[in-house]
Amino acid sequence: MNSGRGVTMTHIGDRWRVTREWPEALRPYVHSYTGYWDSAASPFRARIVPTGRAVVLISLGEPFAQVHRVAGGGPELSVVGSLVGGLEDGPRIADHPGGQEAIRLELSPLGAYRLFAVDMRELTNRVVELTEILGPRAGQLVERMSATRDWGTRFDLLDAALLTRLGEGPEPAPEVGRAWQLLSRSGGTIPVARIAQDIGWSHGYLVRKFTQQVGLTPKMSARVLRFHRAMGLMIRGPVDLGAVTAACGFYDQAHLNREFRALAAITPGQLVAARVTEGAVSLLPEVPGFPGAAEPRSNSSKPVAALAR
Repeated sequence: MNSGRGVTMTHIGDRWRVTREWPEALRPYVHSYTGYWDSAASPFRARIVPTGRAVVLISLGEPFAQVHRVAGGGPELSVVGSLVGGLEDGPRIADHPGGQEAIRLELSPLGAYRLFAVDMRELTNRVVELTEILGPRAGQLVERMSATRDWGTRFDLLDAALLTRLGEGPEPAPEVGRAWQLLSRSGGTIPVARIAQDIGWSHGYLVRKFTQQVGLTPKMSARVLRFHRAMGLMIRGPVDLGAVTAACGFYDQAHLNREFRALAAITPGQLVAARVTEGAVSLLPEVPGFPGAAEPRSNSSKPVAALAR
């Protein structure tokens, strides 16, 4: 395995993490851009939580085996390889046999709208095959990237394809861009009525256009952004839930608890106690029923992969 020019490799447990600065022209659209591969094929299960970002995952080795929505009644499982994930308003479960090799990109919602060139409502709460959205050329790109072991070359190929696709994509409405900017900068605390007043649109028109180009309504986006900010504060160090509640704009701690259960099916205490890597919460102790799973291990034993952060 070759690193390539400008590439940094970091070994964490059984995982190699591969990074390189992405081109300046991609920065308005891309939040993160990371390659990785597992040196040991250890099965894992992860809970993937809402983040306010879309995801592209390019599988260069073993694909994700199963991804499904957390819901009652036993939701159907999906078998996916390279994939696109839209914005979420609830958690997913990802089961994987291990041994993954992939590149994962996190996109701003409007970057995803431009890259995918679809009504983003079509991808809300969905994970679909990469070629279903980006066409057969995306499959050919994955094959070329898989064929080389040089990560610098892999990133070069991906950068060129992204820049071409973004250059051909639709321009988001400036008002929707401004609305997203206000929401994200406030961490979801600014009232939607104030956003509508700022951009000069009616509330109803804002909701329609925003949801088309982002995938979630402004109100739900605000909830996801508040949750994501709170989660970020909690996983950085010692937690004062009262301070997190106030900093993130929740009415009280009961409100914080309700939002964590509604959006992630987990309590704040469970999040703090869990192993969290790139926005996914390790659920490995639940894996024994997963085909080929190893014996349960502690959450600290292996970082988990994620679709979103």
